[in-house]
Amino acid sequence: MQTTFPQLLLQHASSRPTAAAMREKEYGIWQSLTWADLATMVEHLAAGLHQAGLRRGEHMVVVGANRPRLYATMLAVQSLGAIPIPLYQDAVAAECVFPINNAEVRFAFAEDQEQVDKLLEIRESCPQLQHVFFDDPRGLRNYDEPGLAAMDELQAAGKAFAAIHTDFFKEEVARIVPTDVAAMFFTSGTTGNPKGVVHTHDSLLNRARAGADFDKLTSSEEVLAYLPPAWIGQNIFSYAQWLSCGYVVNCPESSATATIDLKEIGPTYYFAPPRVFEGLLTSVMIRMEDAGTLKRGMFHFFMAVAKRCGPALMDGKEVSFTDRLLYALGNLMVYGPLRNNLGMSRVRVAYTAGEAIGPDLFTFYRSIGVNIKQLYGSTETAVFVCLQPDNEARADTVGVPCEGVEIKVADNGEILVKSPGLLKEYYKNPAATAEVLTAEGWYHTSDAGFIDAHGHLKIIDRVKDVGRIKGGANDGAMFAPKYVENKLKFFQHIKEVVAYGDGRDRVCVMINIDFDAVGNWAERRNLPYAGYTDLAQKTQVYQLIKECVEKVNADLAEDTLLAGSQVSRFLVLHKELDADDGELTRTNKVRRGFIAEKYQPLVDALYSDLTSQYIETVVKFEDGRTGKVSATLRIDDAKTFAPAKAAA
Repeated sequence: MQTTFPQLLLQHASSRPTAAAMREKEYGIWQSLTWADLATMVEHLAAGLHQAGLRRGEHMVVVGANRPRLYATMLAVQSLGAIPIPLYQDAVAAECVFPINNAEVRFAFAEDQEQVDKLLEIRESCPQLQHVFFDDPRGLRNYDEPGLAAMDELQAAGKAFAAIHTDFFKEEVARIVPTDVAAMFFTSGTTGNPKGVVHTHDSLLNRARAGADFDKLTSSEEVLAYLPPAWIGQNIFSYAQWLSCGYVVNCPESSATATIDLKEIGPTYYFAPPRVFEGLLTSVMIRMEDAGTLKRGMFHFFMAVAKRCGPALMDGKEVSFTDRLLYALGNLMVYGPLRNNLGMSRVRVAYTAGEAIGPDLFTFYRSIGVNIKQLYGSTETAVFVCLQPDNEARADTVGVPCEGVEIKVADNGEILVKSPGLLKEYYKNPAATAEVLTAEGWYHTSDAGFIDAHGHLKIIDRVKDVGRIKGGANDGAMFAPKYVENKLKFFQHIKEVVAYGDGRDRVCVMINIDFDAVGNWAERRNLPYAGYTDLAQKTQVYQLIKECVEKVNADLAEDTLLAGSQVSRFLVLHKELDADDGELTRTNKVRRGFIAEKYQPLVDALYSDLTSQYIETVVKFEDGRTGKVSATLRIDDAKTFAPAKAAA
């Protein structure tokens, strides 16, 4: 049955008013909010926003972390037929100007003083921004700005209005239809201004239901909402599916306590990009290296058992009686406590997406009994395009098309998708809309890939990034930078990689080490260092990274299609790539072109005979100040391997 977000809220409030809808951790204590209380809050906020002048079809930005009042504000905006636009809370002020002006935004929700300051800073550039409502009043007592008001005041005014106009809220909700616009999400804007992706109630809820049906989600699930609400992945898992299924969304106290809160909540349905799963595993391995000999030996013994038979048991396959017995013992002594320590003791379904996940990392979680799977989707497809069935989870695919989805591969290898979850349009950008949506309803994903023999989709790279080696021994060979970057990032000591090679005679890469993992590695070898820049240029660290690069080269040599993508030269960057410095998008994707321009001397040095290169880089600190980081970077050659001969 077709419905809308506010209608789902009222259904839950009517059928299960005392059930918990959300929990928020404040001052170390979890506070619950029932469906009935949430509906009342949304009604009062909607009435308050109506009185303030928000009208049907208008946009309102919401900037902040996952909080009950942020979610309630989005529902209140939708209840009036207006459209919420979540923005990234860690975006700098200048990044908010284009979305606010593009959508002609007059109203904004700001979580706290930091977000208020950001919006007030850009007011001259956004003269139409009239009203800013804040949730957390700390630090804002002496602010005297026109249009700045507390959510408490808005809610109180709305409560008074609703007491007089008792049918106002329900009448407004009844006016909304599934084909109305429900939300707008701005893309990361890697090659220019971001684009506003317009979604209807139906497109978002259709995909939410498809995902819920696929994994048999119920109202008894527990979810931890810790990723940015502006990212559609978080929005689908903790907003669209939350309202569709009626489960409980838990909001951590802060990003700093998310890992602790994960353990306290013990979610049953969990989503994280690969870097989060990798970070959790890295912390475990670091602690294990520091453990006693007996404990470390037991861990490695039972992990060998888990690697041998854990994934098979997870997939319901037969294993020997001895292995089954050893695994049960390992579950009691190692896997169970480990899952509990990771906060995953109750996880029934865990998903990862956004980047490729390393096979070793993927196997590790499945081997200890965490049902981790991959999915494929994007902002424009309302996330769910492909999902992995429970017994068909593999690291090298992104699953099978889910309900309602059709996939075909174009002649150039691009994946085309037809789905009920496709965007309505790019806001005020008909040219960009026409580029991605065909008259027959096919969406151009810009991803290159293919369907394997088992019906699973495999992604190679972005179509525009797949290039060719020009000149040298590998002249004409295919070059897939993302594929190479991901294979290197599968190593725990490597955090980010930027690969170049299209139109050149060889492949060269710039690497970010994982400071925590390499730092721990250095400390165990009594290798002193004074910060990231110093550690990155250590001879021993270069040797460690060189071994990783050459392992990837050996692996690439086995693939006749991509053997020419082996890395010839590499360097380790003197600073971590950062979204605040423009080197990553807000979803932590490498901006390869921008980095090539910013570090042009390094790229030139990689493709010359130089063995070192001096570089000085301007960096931006969290408080807005700028500084400079400089270093002379070493450049190393890596061993490449002869391509394996294709089978006859």
